[in-house]
Amino acid sequence: SIFMRFIKIKVFKLDRFSIEKEEETGKYAISFPVFNGLAEYSEFYEISESELNSFTSNMDTLKDFVKDCRERKNDSRLLVKPGRLRGLSE
Repeated sequence: SIFMRFIKIKVFKLDRFSIEKEEETGKYAISFPVFNGLAEYSEFYEISESELNSFTSNMDTLKDFVKDCRERKNDSRLLVKPGRLRGLSE
């Protein structure tokens, strides 16, 4: 299928990000909302199962990873490449 469907594993409401699993491929990802001036959408950054296990036991490492993603330092891990008008995270 062309469309990826993600299932939320854990939501970090205050920090505005989630850990999710893609239904068809089984890939894990960190996601958070971004806004491009027209619409809000989510960006999904792939993580391995070992990273998932590490992140769930170490919040500092997890938050550092999310911070790097928000600063576009982990773009090679994007599961869906952004369009021309890329959004920004808060």
